[in-house]
Amino acid sequence: MALAIYRKYRPRTFADLLGQELVVEILTNAAKMDKISHAYLFHGPRGTGKTTAARLLAKIANCETRVSDEIFKKKGEPCNKCRPCKEIDSGFALDVIELDAASNTGVDDIRELKEGIRLSPTSYKYKIFIIDEVHRLSKNAFDALLKTLEEPPSHAIFILATTEEDKVPLTISSRTQRFHFRRLPIQSILQKLEMIVKTEGIKIAPDALELIATSSEGSFRDAESLLEQVINMGEAMDLESVERILGKVGFIRTDALAGLILAQDLEKTLEYLADINEAGFNLVQLTKDLIHYLRRILAYKFDSKLGEYYEREFTINEVESIKKHADSIKDPTKVIDLIKSLIRGYSQMRYSPFTLVPLEIAIIENLKSN
Repeated sequence: MALAIYRKYRPRTFADLLGQELVVEILTNAAKMDKISHAYLFHGPRGTGKTTAARLLAKIANCETRVSDEIFKKKGEPCNKCRPCKEIDSGFALDVIELDAASNTGVDDIRELKEGIRLSPTSYKYKIFIIDEVHRLSKNAFDALLKTLEEPPSHAIFILATTEEDKVPLTISSRTQRFHFRRLPIQSILQKLEMIVKTEGIKIAPDALELIATSSEGSFRDAESLLEQVINMGEAMDLESVERILGKVGFIRTDALAGLILAQDLEKTLEYLADINEAGFNLVQLTKDLIHYLRRILAYKFDSKLGEYYEREFTINEVESIKKHADSIKDPTKVIDLIKSLIRGYSQMRYSPFTLVPLEIAIIENLKSN
């Protein structure tokens, strides 16, 4: 069975973990000084590297090279060559226990885990317990986990990961070192996708790759999965093909639609929408993308310093288009009213069998009198 792209290109060192510079700096410094904590809470959006960072920390804690080589130890990284590093990478490490709290929510699951915690590691220095989606645990399960976090055995390290930190009881989170994993910039995702397609010898149009990066919504894992989906279709990998496969319009279409709306051209806007609808694209997603795009344009209109932020987050073409559209706005209040209408339309579209209607009405209401 072929290895999935997101697994094949999973970071093997903290230096490979892009987009989380502050997290990487603190954890590598802790590793250099042998100050690895007994409990961590990694929180942030999906696909931003939480579980990967947990496995990297598991390798560092048990890396045999770090024990025997003081110079290498100062790097704060795993060697990826010793037995523990290789076993953890391959998923065969008996002393690294991963629990998915989404499917193991009960107190009995945690009690069983506690029994395993008491036992010393079979062959490593530390026993690592990674609990993913920890916010899904029941109240009784959290209570059972709390006692273990208060008085952990010296050989145990807990790494809790969640996409919803606010649902983790304070009694739990206060006993951990907390790290926020931020949503990743489109540019960082795009750079990694470019590296992957180059390494794999895959030919794909740059604007098609940009659409994949944008569609991931800040998740490396989602971007890599989408890329694999596109590759497996075996079609010509241009923008039009990728749009059809993902059911989502690319930036070029969103930009063109925004341009027609801001130009107050109702007739051409409705015709363009009709073409997009006829092609079978996801109109709900299109409306969401349009709302975000227009609010960025509006924000830049009021604060041009945001350009520096946009340049880090988006592609050069996107930034240039945002600036161009912002300069074209004569009356910002009309754009504000339009965005409000689109938000109402978006809410209605999600539960309506007539997805095009709320979007059309929102646009007509705001352009008909202009």
